[in-house]
This record gives sequence, structure tokens and C-alpha cells, in this order.
Amino acid sequence: MDITVVLSYLGVVVFLTLMPGPDILFVIAQSISQNKKAGIATALGLCSGLIVHISAAALGISAIIYQSAIAFAIVKYAGAIYLLFLSFQSFREKDTNLNGTNNKRLFNYKALYKKGILMNILNPKVSLLFLALLPQFVNESIGNVTGQVFILGMITMLQALVIFVGISILSDKIRYLLDHNSFIAKRINVIKGSILGAIGLQIAFSEK
Repeated sequence: MDITVVLSYLGVVVFLTLMPGPDILFVIAQSISQNKKAGIATALGLCSGLIVHISAAALGISAIIYQSAIAFAIVKYAGAIYLLFLSFQSFREKDTNLNGTNNKRLFNYKALYKKGILMNILNPKVSLLFLALLPQFVNESIGNVTGQVFILGMITMLQALVIFVGISILSDKIRYLLDHNSFIAKRINVIKGSILGAIGLQIAFSEK
């Protein structure tokens, strides 16, 4: 592939990754409510979930889902319900401080990794992103379209991981500041629950 095409694609996906969306907000929420390791575990899960979308795009499955109103609706509502469930869990933990003893049970990084995978897979907007973006950077004249899709997909995954890890570290610094504000510290899970709930409702009522 042409290096200029790769760099152009990288610039576009970096911009899109930095835009406020379910994935980056989820990483921020976990990093602030728990710690940077929780954010990184979540980021690893989200990026692992991208492998499913990359494979689906390369095999043409994403296009089939997009063209099927029923399949698209199933994925969309499943993702929305999952986010609302996570929101409900956060509200149940509303009395937990950032550094409280009750918070120790939340540091299950394996569970956060799995949540990240599931959340990404159930986000139909990620599939639509690949469908809308990849064709503009794939050159059919040089052949091996599937290979090109996988290369661009891996670039997407790696840059997202780097950004999400950086966001986790930065959010952990913010968490340290919030830890000294008892008013916010006691309500951090309510804030996280509100963010996740808002994202879930946004996905539920979104159109193709």
C-alpha cells in the first residue's frame, strides 16, 4: 500500500478516535472511577473487539448487517441495553468512594476486559465506520482487497490502543485530583452511570 494513503488514513482514524464517543468515554469513566489499570484493561478489551469488526468488514458481513434492517436493529438495541445495564450497575455503586474499601471489589481487570470486548462488538457505529471509511482507502487495482482491509483495520486498532492508554493515564491524574474533592468523589459512579446511560439511549435512538 502507498505510504501516503496509510498516513492519510491514520490521520483520519486518529481524529475519529479522539472524538467523544462510547469507547473513549467508557475508558475515561473506568479510569476515573477506579484507576488507570482499569482504563487500560477496558481499552485492551475495546481494541480486541475491533478484531471482530475488522474481520466482518473484510468478509463483507458488516455490509450484510447494514443492509438488513432487522440485523442492524438487533445489534443496535443489544448494544444499547448493555450500556444501560452498565449504567444501572454504576448507580448501584453510587455510595462507593474513589478510594473506599468497597471499591476494591471493582478492580476486576479481566471482567473489564470482557466488558470492553462486548461493548465494542455491540456498537453498530463501529461497523458503519469501517463500511464508510475503508472503501475510500482501498485500492482495488493493486489487488488483495481483503489484505488491505486487514492492514487498515490493524492500523485502526493499534492507534486506538495507544490513544486509549494515554487517555487512561491522563484520566488517572484527574482521578487523583477528584480524590481530594469529597463531593465529587462520592458521586463519581453517579456521573459514570449518567454518561453510560446517555450513550446507551443515544445508540438506541440513532438511525443508520
